[in-house]
Amino acid sequence: MPILQYIKKQATSITNTHKSLCAKMASIAAFIVISSLALSCAQADTTPTPTPNLSATAPTLPLIPSAPDINAKGYVLMDADSGKIIASKNMDKSMPPASLTKLMTLYIISQAIKDNQIKLDDTVHISKSAWQRGGSRMFVEAGSDVSVKDLISGIIVASGNDSCVAMAEYIAGSESGFAELMNQTASRLGMTQSHFVDSTGLPSDQHYSTPHDLAILTQALIRNFPEDYSWYKQKWINYNNIKQPNRNRLLWRDPSVDGLKTGHTKAAGFCLISSAKRNGMRLISIVMGAPSDSARSDDSVAILNWGFRFYETHILYSANTPITNARVYLGKQKTVPFGVTQELAITIPKGTYKHTNTAINISKKLRAPIQQGNSYGTIDITLNNENIISKPLVALDSDAKAGVFSRLTDYIAMSWNHMFS
Repeated sequence: MPILQYIKKQATSITNTHKSLCAKMASIAAFIVISSLALSCAQADTTPTPTPNLSATAPTLPLIPSAPDINAKGYVLMDADSGKIIASKNMDKSMPPASLTKLMTLYIISQAIKDNQIKLDDTVHISKSAWQRGGSRMFVEAGSDVSVKDLISGIIVASGNDSCVAMAEYIAGSESGFAELMNQTASRLGMTQSHFVDSTGLPSDQHYSTPHDLAILTQALIRNFPEDYSWYKQKWINYNNIKQPNRNRLLWRDPSVDGLKTGHTKAAGFCLISSAKRNGMRLISIVMGAPSDSARSDDSVAILNWGFRFYETHILYSANTPITNARVYLGKQKTVPFGVTQELAITIPKGTYKHTNTAINISKKLRAPIQQGNSYGTIDITLNNENIISKPLVALDSDAKAGVFSRLTDYIAMSWNHMFS
């Protein structure tokens, strides 16, 4: 082969090899760039780590005496924000609720107002059956027309059985139909050990509740109808030229008490649902089966004072507000906010807040699609390493699947995570 042809052949071979090598190097470089970007996205996982426990050694806890031993058949002391049962006695024992029943009647009235089924200035025609109902009365007259607002005051202040029946008939058409609403509402609220046959609480073997169930009802009423809560601090009603006081003595005795309802029959004894707010903390007291009017008031004050003195409540997170943003793979969004559906509060012994610890437990391998409102983890609060509350973490936004290229980079990111985890 002539020397010139040999040189040309070698030059062509070198050129082709160079082109092939450049193409391979370009592919490798592109893979490195994409992988680096994916790795940086993977490392951007914003799920926070648990808050470190501030106490290096076992803390000295505050001293708390036993709750007052009151002379009632049963009671519950609950925090209104957290739902924490601070103290109780026979809280799940079935008992006749007497006129504490009327709190369920009032709950349904508030719900009907909120749903625009009735209005405060509606007038209610008083039936003969409402007028002649025995027991405590507002003294409405058969055939008269009375506003919803006045009947509500009659139920709360005068504990009027006549006003209860009038409202039951106005809302449901009959008192038996209204009792069905009461039981449906109780089931929805989780009052698993209650059954109602009338709107008033007059004695019946099939009409019963528990201190715990009535605490659940009271908390729901305060939470769901804050605009109506001021009704329960009314001290007097003056209707049909008859002035009657609210039987809840605590409204005069303790300025922090602003509700809610008394009850009494021979079978039920003396009962009182009260609520008080001090320094931003609201407690609910349910006392059932006390031996006297004065005893139910004294007992309620005793357990309320004890609760406020030795416990404190902290509202940690608001409802539907982002608590954390978590990395989501294969989605159009790289992160999704997560939070709780209801306000998250804790009730703990005074002086122990610094010993609480918050842990976010959510998967680091979340994949789209993510559905808003679905739960994808938990938030756990511990006190001295003991869990005191755990709530689901729900997605506050949805995240649909991304396009092919975005999913490809996420698959690479997940591979890198798997290699380095």
